[in-house]
Amino acid sequence: MDGAPRKLQPSSASALKTGEEYKASLDDGRQIWVNGRKLANVFDEPALAAGVDLMASMFDDQFKPEYAHATTTFDEKLGKTVGRSWQEPKTPEEMVNRRKMIEYTAEKTAGTFGRPPDLAPTIAIGIASLLDRFKGAKSAFDECKPDFAENVARYIEYGRANTITAAESLTGPQNDRSHPQAQWASLLRVKKVAKEGVWISGAKSVGSVAAQSNEIIFTNLGYPDTPPEAKIWGAVPINTPGIKLISREMLSNPGADPFDHPINCKGEEADQLVVFDNVFVPKERIFNLGDSSLWGLAGEATLWAHWHVLTRLMVKSEIYVGAAQLVTEVLGTGHFPGVQGTLGEIIEFNRAIRAFILAAEANADQAPNGTMRPDVTMITAGRLFTIRHYPTIVHQLQEICGQGLVMRFGKNAFNNPDIGHHLHELLPGKGVTGMQKEALMNFIWDLTGSSHAGRVALFENVNAAPPPRLRERLFREFDRTEMVARVKRMANLDF
Repeated sequence: MDGAPRKLQPSSASALKTGEEYKASLDDGRQIWVNGRKLANVFDEPALAAGVDLMASMFDDQFKPEYAHATTTFDEKLGKTVGRSWQEPKTPEEMVNRRKMIEYTAEKTAGTFGRPPDLAPTIAIGIASLLDRFKGAKSAFDECKPDFAENVARYIEYGRANTITAAESLTGPQNDRSHPQAQWASLLRVKKVAKEGVWISGAKSVGSVAAQSNEIIFTNLGYPDTPPEAKIWGAVPINTPGIKLISREMLSNPGADPFDHPINCKGEEADQLVVFDNVFVPKERIFNLGDSSLWGLAGEATLWAHWHVLTRLMVKSEIYVGAAQLVTEVLGTGHFPGVQGTLGEIIEFNRAIRAFILAAEANADQAPNGTMRPDVTMITAGRLFTIRHYPTIVHQLQEICGQGLVMRFGKNAFNNPDIGHHLHELLPGKGVTGMQKEALMNFIWDLTGSSHAGRVALFENVNAAPPPRLRERLFREFDRTEMVARVKRMANLDF
């Protein structure tokens, strides 16, 4: 049944939201600032509003037969159809089906949303995969003793049953990095403890899509000698009193003609500095409160998020291959050996990422709670590969385009009676009009050359963590025991 095409309708048999219901859930009094201006609501900023519209269309797509399999599944426990975002894949088939959701959101956004709506739930799923370790954990504060394992399980059920969207942030604001203690000032910290919950202050950075989500899942990254009051993990609604969202500069082109900006006219996800100013976190929303045994589990919990990131980049690389091929066709350059070699390199990039993902899934095992766990070494190695090659691939796609990205004129110029005929006469491609050729170049510009694209490229690099750190992680994660034993046998070594 899970793979059968189906058309769904909002009903008591479904836990799905429509696009309008999702948009209504964001009009909740949240505090957002853009360019120093406090917004009346998220729809008060065109770029945010356009991004919300794009995300709303994803909710509506759940009810369309052509998208239902990729975006929804039937939950036996709830007895309802739910979104795949919160699915915990328990079998290899379910894991592949969950990947279809990632591929869907990546294609819907052309890979430009680093934190699409189905990303943050993978963090919660990662936490739930470690539930056995949460069961023995204890609060460091006698005044408040949450049941961490019960809270995690309940939160997954809540997210699935209510089709909530969430942001997540592990990273703190960039400040003095000369010593770990210098960063402690911005860490989330417990300021007050009561039986019913705790009050926390501090900040999280790069809270992508927070302004366009219902919730935020938060914790601090581990530092040596972190005090118990900073070992906090939990989730709260974005409109919780004391949460302030300070957005970065908007970089897309909302309201632009789709011909001129086919990607950027759809707005963007926005990164926020999320300030917690004496924010109350209820007892049932706390996943860790000072327990050292849970400190440092974020790396394990983010495995599914990294699988998501790598899958999104695979889809993005497929878009690059398709765009590059179209350019060679409309310019008539596909027979040039140099162009073939350049396009071959873009194809190589795509095939390699896909191989990493398929290998990670083929070598998957099950976490203690039964959730399928992709091979972490293949995911980490894949992330390293993309960091190293991504800038080159973007450059290769731009190089194939030549002056087409530099000399873009816009729809109004083509339609102008005084100059338009010159453009039509001088700029046709092979078998296409000048406008058709420019439409392709406009798409690639939005994808690789615009201010928005520049921000996305930087995000891909920063989001992946520095290569030396990933190599250290790969060193720790990869079991070399059997390979060492093999060499000893081959070399007749007895030590």
